[in-house]
Amino acid sequence: MAKKRERRPEPKSESTRITTTGESSGSKPKPDRKLGTTIAKTSVILSVAALPAIFVIVYRMIYILYFSNTPQLTYVYSRGLVKEEINYRQVLDENLKTSENSSRRNFNNPVLAYITPWNSQGYDMAKKFTNKFTHLSPVWYELKSEGTKLVLNGRHNADKGWISEIRSNGNSQILPRVVLEAIPVDLLKKKKQRERAINLIIEECKEMGYDGIVLESWSRWASYGVLHDPAMRDKALQFIVQLGQAMHAISLEQNIGQSLQLVYVIGPPRSDKLEEYDFGPDDLRVLGDDVDGFSLMTYDFSGPQNPGPNAPLKWIHSTLQLLLHSSNGDNPKLAKKIFIGINFYGNDFVVSGGLGGGPIIGRGYLSLLEQHKPQMHWEKNSAEHYFLYIDNQNIKHVVFYPSLMSIATRLDEALSWTAGISIWEIGQGLEYFFDIL
Repeated sequence: MAKKRERRPEPKSESTRITTTGESSGSKPKPDRKLGTTIAKTSVILSVAALPAIFVIVYRMIYILYFSNTPQLTYVYSRGLVKEEINYRQVLDENLKTSENSSRRNFNNPVLAYITPWNSQGYDMAKKFTNKFTHLSPVWYELKSEGTKLVLNGRHNADKGWISEIRSNGNSQILPRVVLEAIPVDLLKKKKQRERAINLIIEECKEMGYDGIVLESWSRWASYGVLHDPAMRDKALQFIVQLGQAMHAISLEQNIGQSLQLVYVIGPPRSDKLEEYDFGPDDLRVLGDDVDGFSLMTYDFSGPQNPGPNAPLKWIHSTLQLLLHSSNGDNPKLAKKIFIGINFYGNDFVVSGGLGGGPIIGRGYLSLLEQHKPQMHWEKNSAEHYFLYIDNQNIKHVVFYPSLMSIATRLDEALSWTAGISIWEIGQGLEYFFDIL
């Protein structure tokens, strides 16, 4: 315990006595105590008066430090719209509303967005939400056989004004889709044909200032029976490897330090047992070093003959397991190259009075909600929303269409694999879908 300090006795010297004039004999003048008290009180008053201003400054500093490092909820999350229990009125009222900041990304893995010439809304969404996408793929080109020659058709679809706007809005890479419609046997067996195809693609990229292409060929090769023959399958894979290597040898003028990119479209196996024509883990491993990404078409699970969900979440998960868990330990590296397919369209199927129906896009979906005012249901096994309605001919329908919740669950699935997503296609969805990307 500290020793108690003793009070010192006041000196009794004559020189310290206060005179009637307020001065000490033989010393300097001593300040007036009343004046000191007044000054002290004034200082306290001024300090108290300044407190609100100080509090405001401190509060602002804390606010900036905290919120600059804290993710802000997007509009759809702040409104509590991402949930299983939704109603048609909510969709109709909210589908055009998004966060004021349309450029902020909330899903930080790669996002590949397809745009089709026959749906102009996709071009508008790409411009408005440019920074949400790492890759944009307008569906513009076909590589075809004309007699003994190869031709690349589609430049008439290319919109240079739109490309310029995208470039000025952000850093999205533009990789037009090229469908390989050339006769597979001629292309894969003839060296000159392969070289011609590669040169046509590279020259188009250079002339138009593209960042690369998205190539689609596997389904066509399967329909021609090419993939059933091991020798021809190997030639097919080697053509893709050769194309990737040739593209990587070309540096981009608009993006110094980067080469032309190749993304390859692959279809999902329909069952746990791979068929001869399925793209499997061995094919993924062969192409892994020379292809920059794989656009995995995990949609169209159901059809008019088997009405149901568009892309059950469990099916997406099992597809990724099949492709990545058999890749000889390369799966973390390869997983990052996968763009998991997400559909922005739905399906309207007939479920009584025969079978039928087909795809439905945003405008048609909203029209059905307005007309029938249906009850919305969440299907847990597929993680999708659906509703039922009866048309004017008394035929029962079931409609599966994406929702904020169904998209959010698929984004979580992609994150769990460190994969990206690919969207078919952004002109077919509702505007507030982009708020969670």
